[in-house]
Amino acid sequence: MKRFLHILFIPLFTAWLITPASAQDFESVTYGGDFLSVGGGARALGMGGAQTSFVQDITSGYWNPAGLARMENLELAYMHSQRFAGIVNYDYGAIGLPVPNSDGVVGVSFFRQGIDGIKNTLDAWDPEHNRPYSQPAEHFTEFSAADMALFITYASALNEYISWGTSAKILNSRLGPFADAWGYSLDLGIQYQGPEYFFGINLMDITTMMKFWSVNAENLQQLADVFDDEIPEGQNERIRPTVKFGFGRIFSFSDFELAAALDTDLRFEGRQTYFFNVGNMSIEPHLGLELGYQDLVFLRGGLTDFHTDPDGNYFVSPTIGAGLKVGSIFLDYGFSSFAGIASDLGFTHRISLKVSLDSGFIDR
Repeated sequence: MKRFLHILFIPLFTAWLITPASAQDFESVTYGGDFLSVGGGARALGMGGAQTSFVQDITSGYWNPAGLARMENLELAYMHSQRFAGIVNYDYGAIGLPVPNSDGVVGVSFFRQGIDGIKNTLDAWDPEHNRPYSQPAEHFTEFSAADMALFITYASALNEYISWGTSAKILNSRLGPFADAWGYSLDLGIQYQGPEYFFGINLMDITTMMKFWSVNAENLQQLADVFDDEIPEGQNERIRPTVKFGFGRIFSFSDFELAAALDTDLRFEGRQTYFFNVGNMSIEPHLGLELGYQDLVFLRGGLTDFHTDPDGNYFVSPTIGAGLKVGSIFLDYGFSSFAGIASDLGFTHRISLKVSLDSGFIDR
């Protein structure tokens, strides 16, 4: 296990080495790591994001790293999601397997959320005549604005019911050729899964996420030379920890199994748009249900995004989903943003595929 813990911390150590020595001032930000709230797997969306206590597959790397300890096979997963009427694309991929001659499980997860094909019009202005070129589109270029993250997760069982896990996280935010940022932190989770009752805690960014921004002033020189605008400077960001904890219970009857889950996210960023706030702490609940038939077909529903607006109106977003298991292949679908505060921004569809392969070749 020590060997794999050493491997787990190598990315953080590398990130520390490449951090600019002059980067010292940080600004605490709100929603700084919010792109990761999408998570991994369409099952989670269908259940309103209530996964902390129940998750026990490769998607645990995000929802609760402790759940990875219950993986017995090699697993691969991929998810694609479109948000805001297809403007924002989100992709997630992960692979994990049990560690030979150990009770541990290791996994790697990759996340990308971005807007692609953004038009760069800086070179379409004719400074000599102080107007756009006659064929401005010929001077357009395209770039992407994207956030990416790499998680390396290790988890192990303490006993039959309790497991723990940790994820080392490296983030990269990129605004085309103009600016980019690197960040790093750790998540730490614990999980209890009994015959009927479940409980989990995930301490996200327990070390505090530190993001170091740099700006490519050369590629923004047109702002100063042509438009007499000031070239922006990079501002380093500090993202405070988040505490996710969840409870759940399994009800079994005949060929059916019903899973009921309640998650709560405690954030300390001063978000004021949620139902419940205590000072700078926002309390964000997630409710989820999953009805399974013979562990083959699943129907899901949930509630998330409990918000209020300045006029005192309250909003909640329902979610629905379904899943199908065929042999070692799991296909999941989730649908949200059809009601609630985000409904005006377009529907959200998520489709994910997971494959579980026999790891009998691994000696544990």
